[in-house]
Amino acid sequence: MNIAVSACLLGEKVRFDGGHKHDRFVTDELGKYASFVPFCPEAIAFGTPRPSIKLVNRDDNIAVVSNKDGSNLTQKLLDKSYEEIHRISDEKLGGIIFKSRSPSCGFGSAKAYLDNGFADSKTDGVFVSICREKFPLLPMEEEGRLQDAWLRENFVMQLFAYNSIEKLKESKLSMKTLVDFHTRNKFLLQAKDENLYRVLGNIVGNHENLSFDELFANYEHNFKVAISQKSSIKRNRNVLEHMAGFFKNELSSVEKEALHEQIDDYAKKIVPIITPLSTIKLYAKKYNTSYLLAQTFLEPYPKELALRSSLLSSK
Repeated sequence: MNIAVSACLLGEKVRFDGGHKHDRFVTDELGKYASFVPFCPEAIAFGTPRPSIKLVNRDDNIAVVSNKDGSNLTQKLLDKSYEEIHRISDEKLGGIIFKSRSPSCGFGSAKAYLDNGFADSKTDGVFVSICREKFPLLPMEEEGRLQDAWLRENFVMQLFAYNSIEKLKESKLSMKTLVDFHTRNKFLLQAKDENLYRVLGNIVGNHENLSFDELFANYEHNFKVAISQKSSIKRNRNVLEHMAGFFKNELSSVEKEALHEQIDDYAKKIVPIITPLSTIKLYAKKYNTSYLLAQTFLEPYPKELALRSSLLSSK
């Protein structure tokens, strides 16, 4: 998959001071599974090194102002931001990772000031605002928030789920392949949003007798909305309990008790979710429970990323 990334996070020396903010998780971990499309509208607009800029609230609009001489640089940054958007739009993007707190790339973390110099609020950077409008369903996050294990796992899960439906679109689409796709993602979708899972099920049921193209467009939109939702301990626990129910006739009372204790311990944040999931996967293999073994939720991204090993992987 192609992921657009703020160039400084890839180690490119494009920041205002001529430095970078190389992010090793992005390059060393995600880089094993993705190709990167770097961007930096500030560097294109103003060069490197350059005087720093800030966002200023003026009459309910955001202005881009030079910290050096107070000049208004809004239009120049907007123009270069649109140029960058046009360039990266040709790359079949599967996600975007921004540099936090940047006036151009802060994902809700860019500081906006008043004209008197006092900080007023936090907002999206100029480039981020345009990206949200251009790519409303594309997975987006900033590297600062990816330090949080729960947000990191949710974002990576969204990246790979988004990539999966894009690959489905490139395959020989049919009602059967869509039903199979929906079936494989049942528990992942339930862990994200139960209501949207039911909406997607109704779409697949095609009670309105839509054409397949219209049906799939509807499914794709709602699937991408669903995977953008954040998981929670409560929803994950419900999914784990449902999965455990597949073995109610195979497990001994002691085995059932041990499995449900692991699920309870996960809900209490005593053990990470990988503990009950590993047990469920073991039983699924032992009893050849093919329905469970096919579920994306068991391994929604490469296990080598080890994102489920943290106790903070859900809230």
